[in-house]
Amino acid sequence: MVSELRANPQGTRSLGEILKERNLITDEQLEEALAVAASQGKKLGEVLVAKGLISPLSLATTLSYQLNVPLVDLKKVQASPEAIRMVPEEFARRHKILPVSIDSGVMQVATSDPQDVIVLEDLRARVRMRIKPLLAMADEIEDAINRQYRATGEIQRQISQISSPNATVSQDRVSPELITQSPVVRSVDLMISQAVKDRASDIHLEPQRDEVRVRYRIDGILHDAMTLPTGVHAAIVSRLKVMAGMNIAERRRPQDGQFSIKVEQSEVDVRAATIETDNGEMVVLRILDKSLSLLKMEEIGLEPGPLATMEKILKAPFGSMLISGPTGSGKTTTLYAGVNYQDKTEHNIITIEDPIEYHFDGINQIQVNRQADITFATGLRAIMRLDPDIILVGEIRDHETAEIAVQAALTGHLLLSSIHANDAIGSLYRMMDLGVDPLLLASALIGTVSQRLVRRNCPHCKAPYQPSLEDLMVFRDIAGEEHDEFFKGMGCNFCANTGYLGRMAVFEIATFSEEFRTRLVKGMDASQARAQAIQDGMVPMQRDGMIKAKKGLTTISEIMRNVFVLN
Repeated sequence: MVSELRANPQGTRSLGEILKERNLITDEQLEEALAVAASQGKKLGEVLVAKGLISPLSLATTLSYQLNVPLVDLKKVQASPEAIRMVPEEFARRHKILPVSIDSGVMQVATSDPQDVIVLEDLRARVRMRIKPLLAMADEIEDAINRQYRATGEIQRQISQISSPNATVSQDRVSPELITQSPVVRSVDLMISQAVKDRASDIHLEPQRDEVRVRYRIDGILHDAMTLPTGVHAAIVSRLKVMAGMNIAERRRPQDGQFSIKVEQSEVDVRAATIETDNGEMVVLRILDKSLSLLKMEEIGLEPGPLATMEKILKAPFGSMLISGPTGSGKTTTLYAGVNYQDKTEHNIITIEDPIEYHFDGINQIQVNRQADITFATGLRAIMRLDPDIILVGEIRDHETAEIAVQAALTGHLLLSSIHANDAIGSLYRMMDLGVDPLLLASALIGTVSQRLVRRNCPHCKAPYQPSLEDLMVFRDIAGEEHDEFFKGMGCNFCANTGYLGRMAVFEIATFSEEFRTRLVKGMDASQARAQAIQDGMVPMQRDGMIKAKKGLTTISEIMRNVFVLN
């Protein structure tokens, strides 16, 4: 194979010559890049991409022409399971290759460097087949490895080694030796590792009559991941309980705990909760991805206008901002973005959370501990004596916490918190429902925010499409305009053929004019308050969603599914 590449007439021409011929670089740029490559021991193409002179795709296309090696688009290729099984994941990652297919004793392998003779020869000796290289971009290979190498098969292999795999083992009979048995430990680690690779936010272990159903929640939607035999359920549940510091002998009462696990050189925090069902204990693991909760204000999905409004609120010296939305709508991420927006050097920032999801440098965080009589209310009262500038309260859920929060906002502190309400205006009426005086509330609140999470169109397979007549009518009614070009993901390997990859928030942000505050104190109802807030400049959540659909970030149907429940 190597000799075939060298014998190719095009292969006798240098990469630089072809790039110049295609007007992708100049003589001066080539000379400079060659000098850098020689001094740093790097390849010419690597230097040109690093300096931004050519794109990775341009490099790959040119190399494909020069070496006469087919260029493969890994976004559209599904690797053969047989090929994947023959090449260990560790080998594929170390050498940045992806086995694609096997045909008539020849293995096709995607690589970013088809001229790396040593790797290709090593692979040939390992699989005992001829190797046909295919050219792909390095970052695409890495993404494809994450997608194609799934842990399901290895988990099944480990499960088969657990003691008495074909007999149902009750939790009463689970011994410490079985809990710490390497197949049990390995299976649990692989299950969590695969969930992290799949970008799952939760893992569900749900015992059924004849099997254990394992599901991952990805981008807000549950997907079946695998099924396990009932015989291993007790051992796996007990292993998770040990990891989370729970009582393995207690099954009747719900329990919760937390642990950390290393996945590909990074620590992942996991919250675990269990409850007894008719078929055995159900376990749900919440995976806490710190990178998603360390987003900056401009990264959480705010349009330019609402972003400016949010930043204005956060620059206020005192007052209160409340964020509302259902569980799992990204409220904590937005609160953390708001805290990270602040100057941690000049301000004393204190939080009280239940639980503390992530730990931050430069911020004083307090964990709710009811056994030590540290609740949101008592903790907030104590914080007031610690000279705070900015206070974050995880949630306002009772009269005492609501009352102290308003007092804190009125006495020179900026207070950020979440509250359960349907929309931005609903937060006001929820606070009054908790017993806060409307006059104090009108004085304390700077603004309220409501949000939902919607799935993003996959950028790898996004293409124009024609929405249904119903969708177009909804868009016209909400956006107040006609639009004829919409986009949606068509499905590819990157998004598991769903058309969506990742999520973003849809917002509505209300700030309050003097007229609004006066009418609130006089007793206007929620519909009047909403109309006044829109008149004062609030962009309703439905409209914010339609703006994102118009930009091709998501689809009209996705906005309707997640936002129009408000109606």
